[in-house]
Amino acid sequence: MKEIIEVRRSDGSFSQVVVGDVLGELRTMLPDRRVIVITDANVHRRYMNLINSFEHIIIGMGETNKTLLTMDKIYHELIAMNVDRECFILGFGGGIVTDVTGFAASTYMRGLRFGFVASTLLAQVDASVGGKNGVNVEGYKNMVGTFNQPDFVLCDTSLLATLPDREFRAGMAEMIKAGVIADPALFALFEQHTMEEFRTDAALLAQAVTAAIRVKAAIVAADEREHGDRRKLNLGHTFAHAIEKSSSSFLHGEAVGIGLCMMADLAVKLGALSEAESHRIVSTVEKAGLPCDSGLDTKRLLKALRLDKKRDTESINLVVPTRIGACEIRRMTFEALDVAMA
Repeated sequence: MKEIIEVRRSDGSFSQVVVGDVLGELRTMLPDRRVIVITDANVHRRYMNLINSFEHIIIGMGETNKTLLTMDKIYHELIAMNVDRECFILGFGGGIVTDVTGFAASTYMRGLRFGFVASTLLAQVDASVGGKNGVNVEGYKNMVGTFNQPDFVLCDTSLLATLPDREFRAGMAEMIKAGVIADPALFALFEQHTMEEFRTDAALLAQAVTAAIRVKAAIVAADEREHGDRRKLNLGHTFAHAIEKSSSSFLHGEAVGIGLCMMADLAVKLGALSEAESHRIVSTVEKAGLPCDSGLDTKRLLKALRLDKKRDTESINLVVPTRIGACEIRRMTFEALDVAMA
């Protein structure tokens, strides 16, 4: 079974997200032009026959490679390969590969067409969808980047069968987040089912993946460049990015899970969320096997948070859940946040 979700772009065209057993349709999705694949060593090893049928560039694995140094390597390789504006760039991998690929394609020669094959759960439900592409600078997340949506994203859920449990859980955090933002029925799936059930029930997994993508697609279509409601997709991420800046112990999705729990607790303190709804969020994160506490000093996190790209001199936008399926954006001064989290 195949689902096609269209995400409207600012020029009126659509980016297509295709969910299901769809890797075999890759060549039909590609335009009739030269294709350059960007991937990492792990994905290349696993899908070598397919990737080797295209010209390709291999980047390093892990968050430490999501940098301007990696971009420089890619630009130099594209130049050496005589890649021009008639070429198509295909990112094949997880969230780091899709972020880097989207940024490279959007900036090389002022922009090439590009698409993604998302090979991890986190990439399928979040990183590859919506057109945010970027790299980290000095450990700060996505400080340099673009808004530019791919022509297509292929989300073949069968690729997730070989994903380690830890990475699978990291992707679940983003789906739980989507449920808290705008889909109580999606959130309920994670209250009712274990990670093992999502791993073994293909139909259940496809249902959750599709629902999470639909939440993001609807928000992106209404606010592509994050002037308003798209900020809601940052639920849990403000604290998550501070955690990632302060520690290398957590995957991005794990930091998001902690961030969700922190925001649920803060929302109760702000009078925005009931204790019962906060408990549901924390319990569901725990049920997924995700961490709920970073163990980091609050003052250290607040210091990192002051350099978040969503802040101005004295305040920051926070996405505050008000109930399961709804949240609001609040501008808080750092002074008020310090007091609330004391």
